[in-house]
Amino acid sequence: MINVDLKGTVRQYEAGVTAADVAKSIGMGLYKSACAAKVNGEVCDLRTPLNKDCALEILTFEDEGGKHAFWHTAAHVMAQAVQHLFPGAHFGIGPALENGWYYDIKADRTLTPSDFAAIEAEMKAIVKADLPLEKRTITVEEGRQIFAGQTYKLELLEEYAEKGWELTVYQQGDFTDLCAGPHLMSTGAIKAVKLTKVAAAYWRADASRDSLDRLYGIAFPKASQLEEYLKQQEEALKRDHNKIGRELEYFTTVDVIGQGLPVMLPNGARAIQLLQRWVEDTEQKRGYLLTKTPLMAKRELYKISGHWDHYLDGMFILGDPHDETKECFALRPMTCPFQYQVYLNRKRSYRDLPMRLGETSTLFRNEDSGEMHGLIRVRQFTISEGHIVLRPDQLEQEFRGCLELAKEMLETLGLAEDVSYRFSQWDPNRKDKYEGTAEQWEEAQGLMKKILDHLGLEYKVGIDEAAFYGPKLDIQIKNVFGKEDTLITIQIDMLLAQKFGMVYTGEDGQEHTPYIIHRTSIGCYERTLALLLEKYAGALPTWLMPTQVMIVPITDRQHDYARELKEKLDAAGIRVEADYRSEKMGYKIREAQLKKIPYMLVVGDKEMENGQVAVRARKEEKGGVMSVEDFIAQIRAEIDSKER
Repeated sequence: MINVDLKGTVRQYEAGVTAADVAKSIGMGLYKSACAAKVNGEVCDLRTPLNKDCALEILTFEDEGGKHAFWHTAAHVMAQAVQHLFPGAHFGIGPALENGWYYDIKADRTLTPSDFAAIEAEMKAIVKADLPLEKRTITVEEGRQIFAGQTYKLELLEEYAEKGWELTVYQQGDFTDLCAGPHLMSTGAIKAVKLTKVAAAYWRADASRDSLDRLYGIAFPKASQLEEYLKQQEEALKRDHNKIGRELEYFTTVDVIGQGLPVMLPNGARAIQLLQRWVEDTEQKRGYLLTKTPLMAKRELYKISGHWDHYLDGMFILGDPHDETKECFALRPMTCPFQYQVYLNRKRSYRDLPMRLGETSTLFRNEDSGEMHGLIRVRQFTISEGHIVLRPDQLEQEFRGCLELAKEMLETLGLAEDVSYRFSQWDPNRKDKYEGTAEQWEEAQGLMKKILDHLGLEYKVGIDEAAFYGPKLDIQIKNVFGKEDTLITIQIDMLLAQKFGMVYTGEDGQEHTPYIIHRTSIGCYERTLALLLEKYAGALPTWLMPTQVMIVPITDRQHDYARELKEKLDAAGIRVEADYRSEKMGYKIREAQLKKIPYMLVVGDKEMENGQVAVRARKEEKGGVMSVEDFIAQIRAEIDSKER
């Protein structure tokens, strides 16, 4: 017999009992809603046998791990449906996402939204058949037979075998997939499905390889949940920065420039400039030294840092990376190895530390084309990047300072309530992906855990989410569609200083290796702007709006007064425009409202005679007729306080 701890209640079962059997013993309601299990903190299949004492949690669709298993199974159902409709289709990968899943597929023709109805109908037939999913372990030779002709699956099979991973497949009816799971017990639990979009994606994110169709979908245990989701998506579309940002002329994209390379229009450029000035001024007050470093470097720099070995696929290379006889450069995907040269410019002592280096950095990352999305996921972006070189005894205090700065930024922008925190750790089973020894990682992660716990921060753990050189705290945020991205990151690095020969002379007169904190304060400016456009549906706080005031003279007689008014507002540092067009008042006011301009100053004969303005404000309580001086005082107070 074994003891199974069910959230504090211990029950005894015969060794070999499955998680599904335990769920059934608790109640059929739980068994029917169960999607996966968590054994000793690790999410796994309901089919998992329990052979020794353990802590067990049954996961339903309400749990993150349960959703993952549910959507992963739905991805298999979709692939099976495509296999029925397009028998010659080749299948790549089909992971679950934060919302739904995608599957990379190459059929005998390009799949389009016009195919969705037929695929959904076939999926419903597979669901109705309530096919059981069966898991089994296979050998490489068995895999070669199962996936004969499936080019992409065979490539994955050989790769997994070479890494020594266990090879498992899941089968449902006539469809078999190479997969580690977990999955639902059968297809019948999926009651509502919807395919959402299709996009092109290169196999293994390599532009030199095949282009596949990336088919996205969503599914739920109840039809009502799908209806609610679709309503939410409809509302999300109205707030999508990709739509709002283009309509309000913050940015555009141009085919001949390239995907993931947005052009910032004057409104967007102004908003980012305002953010940048605020961040740089705030960092200066906190003791940061401003640096400006090159946008590219020779491969030798990246070889020292380890980026050449661990991040080459994510870099834009200028030259032949494999020809050692010729110079080869790469656009920088991060600033750390450049800023280290500032530290290395002369000898340092313990009195120089901490050294806080900050830079508004333009970075370049060769992102997968299928992941591009407006300003949130791009290939060239600007970031508030910084590195703190410090003594070990300064680590907790400096980490706290980085977190306080990030929280100050989030609170000011109104995003603090929208974020979550992830303690991103290495995966000890993937040592080829990381620098350093297990002992070094345990030390670094132990220090970070101690700091986070001292700060009382609530966080979740993300295994295999660390940087290749150290653990990090990722501040996560979701866009209007529920897709989660990292907004701000704070990383502890105990490795790269040694690789670059960074030392300081201690009080004992000996040389010591410093620690480094890699951090951002506001993250990527483009991503932050996108999230702000979505948060405020385009109506950014007044201090961030490219145009804060629109003057609307009623007739031509007020044009001179409007010009005088504009000069006064300009002199007060207020961004103002005037609409002198011979259009109807209602039309001009409506147009300003559509542009989300915080204030309209309507001026007629009465206002001109009395030196006043009739204020129409986004916030009604700030409107009314007032003197020019009172209005300037009101809006300046709002701007200076960064009121939301």
